[in-house]
Amino acid sequence: MDERTRRHVLLGVSGGIACYKSCELVSRLVKAGAEVRVIMTQNATRLVQPMTFQTLSGNPVAVDTFQPVLAHEVEHIAWAQWADVFVIAPATANILAKLAHGLADDMLSTTALAVTAPVLVAPAMNTAMWEHPATQENLRVLNERGVFLCGPEGGRLACGDSGMGRMSEPDAIAERALSLLSRRETLRGARVLVTAGPTREPLDPVRFLTNRSSGKMGYALAEEALQRGAEVTLVSGPVSLPAPAGARLVSVETTEDLLDAMLREAPAQDIIIQAAAPADYRPDAVAPQKIKKQKGDAFTLTLVETPDVARAVGEARRPGQYLVGFAAETEHLTEHAEKKLEAKRLDMIVANDVTQPGAGFDVDTNIITIITRDGAQACPMMSKRAAAAAILDRIEAARAAGASGG
Repeated sequence: MDERTRRHVLLGVSGGIACYKSCELVSRLVKAGAEVRVIMTQNATRLVQPMTFQTLSGNPVAVDTFQPVLAHEVEHIAWAQWADVFVIAPATANILAKLAHGLADDMLSTTALAVTAPVLVAPAMNTAMWEHPATQENLRVLNERGVFLCGPEGGRLACGDSGMGRMSEPDAIAERALSLLSRRETLRGARVLVTAGPTREPLDPVRFLTNRSSGKMGYALAEEALQRGAEVTLVSGPVSLPAPAGARLVSVETTEDLLDAMLREAPAQDIIIQAAAPADYRPDAVAPQKIKKQKGDAFTLTLVETPDVARAVGEARRPGQYLVGFAAETEHLTEHAEKKLEAKRLDMIVANDVTQPGAGFDVDTNIITIITRDGAQACPMMSKRAAAAAILDRIEAARAAGASGG
């Protein structure tokens, strides 16, 4: 393998029942051209034999800090320096706690403390353990430190419970690890602002108007921009996604909040990608108390328009900024998107028909059409992370050519 390709994956396997999935993960990484070395905890060896990983990876497996695999190396240091990305899958609550607090009492945790490459963890544990405040605090610490997170997912767990805590599937972890391996510095020095998620417009103290946006597209864009070396600000409505490691998160609730944040943050940005789905209307008045049923009578709700955030950002744009908007449509996709492109002074608009299977809200795929004044490019169904890469590729090409509406 050519060392210049820098495709060394160091995989840490801790003692969760999901470690059987890590066998497939190794196989996928090797087939993708990566060289893989595996470190196992003692507990992991009770579930999967080291020989399995050795056979799949074609490399020795490390377990014991004091039993060198290669006699001439200080193992945990040499392996840490060898890694281009360090993946821990499964990452149990125990190993997450060790990572957060810098504990180093076995080969895996000792190596983790010496790694300078990107770290990707794929948590796996019981729902109660995942939701425990200690685990969530450890994740917060790791996120602030720049550790990348893949999963967990919801579903039936090995213990028979159902809930959040299942390790992500090997293909998802492999895709994320490979993206970290192929990270480019094409946006090094660029300041990128991404908006994501819905807004909520209060109706009374317990109800609000919103939409079905999950924020997944915006978060994928923020992650991709980070991978390319950008300084990323993520302005996000209420979502259930962890903030991408390394992004500066600005949380908003209402469309008015979003407008305030954008007018404050936008002037300092080089690229602004507005993937959020702000509400177009809000209640004319917010009831001070919970609205009760009307004993069968009709209830009339008066709505008024919310501010047009994209238009406001376009009108206040400074020379050299590149502005991207999104258009979620249900009919006349290109026609409606092109009108928004002009009306909001955008350089690019990304349109999708949310009635198409695989392109709507709260799914992991998208079917997009990228529209600029030079024409439209229809893309096939792809993951939202792949769509984010396609969008940023077009942005980079346009900026290199000096295409900005200024």
